[in-house]
Amino acid sequence: MLVRVAVFWGVASVYLSETTELCQPEGTPSLCENVFKNACYEIYSESKSWMQARNSCAQRGGVLVMEFNDAVKMFLSNITQQRSTSNLSWWLGKQVCVDNLDALLEDAVASEDATSCTYVKLNPFQLIVSSDCNHKRSFFCTRSLQLPQNIQKSLGSKSRFKRSEHPMAPHIYDIVNLLLEADNELMRMETEVGEPTEESRNEFILYLLKGTQNMSPEFALENTDIISHIISCSISILDISMNKCDIQTSPNRTPIFEDIFEIFRTILMLLSSETLQRIVIRFSTGTIYQSSHKPEDLSNVILGSVEDGEFIIMPPYSILQSHIGQHERIIAQMSTFSVNPHPTDDNISGTVCSLLLSNGESDVPVANLTETIEIFMPRPFTHIINHTVALEENTKVLTRVNVSDSSMSICVRVEPSGNMSLILTLSQGSPPNSSYFANVTIVNQIGGYQWIITPEMLQQTPGIWYISSELFNSTWKQGITLSITTFMTKCMYWSIDRQIWSTDGCQVGKQSTPGQTHCLCNHLTLFGSSFFVMPNHVDLTRTAELFGSVSQNYVVLSLVCAFFGLYLVTLLWAYYADRRSLSRRKMSLLEDNHPCAQYNYLVSVQTGQRKNAGTTANVTVMLFGSEGQSDAHHLMDPDKPVFERGAVDVFLLATPFPLGEVRNIRLRHDNSGGHPSWYINKMTIRDLQTQHVWHFFCDCWISGDHGDGLTEKIFNAAKNNEVSCFRNIFQSRTSTGFRDEHIWVSILDPPSRSPFTRVQRVSCCTSLLLCTMAINIAFWNIPENEDSPVVLSIASLHVTWQDIMVGVESGLLMFPINILIITIFRSIKPRIVSKSQTSSSEDTMRPREVTIPTILKETEVVLSLLSGSLRNKMAQLYRLESINDLFSAFNRVHEFIHLMQANSS
Repeated sequence: MLVRVAVFWGVASVYLSETTELCQPEGTPSLCENVFKNACYEIYSESKSWMQARNSCAQRGGVLVMEFNDAVKMFLSNITQQRSTSNLSWWLGKQVCVDNLDALLEDAVASEDATSCTYVKLNPFQLIVSSDCNHKRSFFCTRSLQLPQNIQKSLGSKSRFKRSEHPMAPHIYDIVNLLLEADNELMRMETEVGEPTEESRNEFILYLLKGTQNMSPEFALENTDIISHIISCSISILDISMNKCDIQTSPNRTPIFEDIFEIFRTILMLLSSETLQRIVIRFSTGTIYQSSHKPEDLSNVILGSVEDGEFIIMPPYSILQSHIGQHERIIAQMSTFSVNPHPTDDNISGTVCSLLLSNGESDVPVANLTETIEIFMPRPFTHIINHTVALEENTKVLTRVNVSDSSMSICVRVEPSGNMSLILTLSQGSPPNSSYFANVTIVNQIGGYQWIITPEMLQQTPGIWYISSELFNSTWKQGITLSITTFMTKCMYWSIDRQIWSTDGCQVGKQSTPGQTHCLCNHLTLFGSSFFVMPNHVDLTRTAELFGSVSQNYVVLSLVCAFFGLYLVTLLWAYYADRRSLSRRKMSLLEDNHPCAQYNYLVSVQTGQRKNAGTTANVTVMLFGSEGQSDAHHLMDPDKPVFERGAVDVFLLATPFPLGEVRNIRLRHDNSGGHPSWYINKMTIRDLQTQHVWHFFCDCWISGDHGDGLTEKIFNAAKNNEVSCFRNIFQSRTSTGFRDEHIWVSILDPPSRSPFTRVQRVSCCTSLLLCTMAINIAFWNIPENEDSPVVLSIASLHVTWQDIMVGVESGLLMFPINILIITIFRSIKPRIVSKSQTSSSEDTMRPREVTIPTILKETEVVLSLLSGSLRNKMAQLYRLESINDLFSAFNRVHEFIHLMQANSS
């Protein structure tokens, strides 16, 4: 695909104009709003025929515009755009005088006679001759601002023009006259002593920028000479400011280059808004390249000019996507300058390059790239040390380099006359030998015979350094020569915040030559902080390659296999442990609940964590409430063991009537079994009808061998202040935290009713361990910062601030992933498996035979349950022995029913 390149250079022609303000005497024409070249221009958007327009201008002392050169065209275009009337057509006078008539009349009617009239369209520009002079159009009028002779004499000195404070200020909407005044100002600054002052320089740049911003994109594309003139003025003010005589005593303010560069950017934005083609602006001290791209088209794109040796290679789009992917188009602006725009004590030589990306409205920041941007800049002033020597048998060639700037990189190119490998050795102060050297490398034809010695290899130490060259695993032959080239270079960038040139984040690339510097700039870690430690790059694409070298490092493979083997074994154990826990994770329905008892309480009993805290004895419980008490119930479950150490057993206890507020409980056991001693931690009772909960903090032994030796105890319900006290909350949270929240400890003894299973916990621990190993790879063997302060020192153990930052960064990388995994597992609800119902006749219970003793027994139980509640006001009934006693019992039930009906009514 061909790319059209627009190149602007040269200096625009100069137009003479002056905006004036007249002291208005009596009898003079009215003041004019639009003044240009000592003429008043009046714009009338009302529609009239050509004859009506001419008469209207004559009544105001003027005529239809007759002269329509480039300057007048631009002047009127700016005014109509401000008034939003640029789409109208305008009558002009006959026999219009224009510049470049052939070009302007490209779409015009060629024949012109006495009856034809001329009008103009400004957007887009068209000058048309028409025979229809009666058509209604807007019109331009003009009149001279010269006063009559008698009025000029009467005015005398009072008729002098009043200038603005700065000569460029009145012309910010008239770019031609603005540039004329700019040329005059530049001439004045060059000839007057003490110029340019900071105030005059700032005002010059400000008004030049405003004038540029007021231009329209269409005008900018059509008037390339004016664009060149603006650039020439910008470069001139920069040159005058940097080379003024009193630069030492009155230095420039630092951002002067940024202000001038803003003018360049404005020009390029004007040009790029109307075209997507590549634009190149060349001037005496540099070049600006601008191109518009889709974000994905910036992948590995080359910006600049490869022919001129000044270009930039962008990284892949996958690296840039997070920064530029959300924009529709990206404008890439690369600028090169042959002169350093920020003179400092640093020896900046050769071409200076900058790169800016924008979306057309604002800059697009690009930072934290995982791959570097490659920058190539020509170096016309490189000091080159080049010599060719003969390599004798069993000898070395020694090269001596004087390093004056420790931030420089030394590029050493040692090219033999044949295909062979060389070993290069670096040392400071004296020639290297087998026991004294600072660094060493091997070069060959495949990897290239160039060695980049970085400031880190030089240990940031200036002075004399030696580089020895000798054969490596190659046979010496007669006549071997070595061509040795050494030069020094460094890559820097201008820090706007610190106002200094800095090498942070930039390094010299391997493709650097004496005539061109190859820079790899990546400011991933060093913007504003020296505490962030850059992790090592872990290339996952080399996994297969690394597995191919297992025989060279079988320890790593053995460790990984042992780790996954341990994980599988632990996973099997956790699976069977979860199955055992699942069988015990159920609510037990007490067998001694009476069928008529429909008021339910949920009793939760937590056995302590002490050694041998579980019991094999049969435990009974009685509840005492404000409105009655329950029978003694056996807490047991035939399908599972209960009251094991650390277990939480839940029972459903039913009563025939509500007990009111449960105030006390009585626990006892029969001291049976092999381990009857029981340490109970706490017990909670929940009224399933009202959802009220009572807490009983036991924390004691119910045993004949431990504690106070009692197997029966009564506990009172805890008060609100006891439930919310710090001691209780701390103990509860600590116990729950270690058994449930601590991911490692909870594998051995998780809460019995937690949906977070052991298998899931083992997998989370494995993920945590693998993430830790991966992050250790990223931070393994990182360069130690000797300037990092020691925070903690114990004997030979020294913990530096760098170590702490590595720990913080590891945590920030590791914990979010694992917390997410743990949260997902905790949020999973357990599956509810319903048991299939069987309809076999064997499961069908045959009803018991009804006999008189059975009726007497069941009636006695019902009366006993009714008399248990204080609200029923029924006396305790004695044992029913005959049918006569049964009639008496029924009478009492009848009386109870009447009492209940009376209370309800």
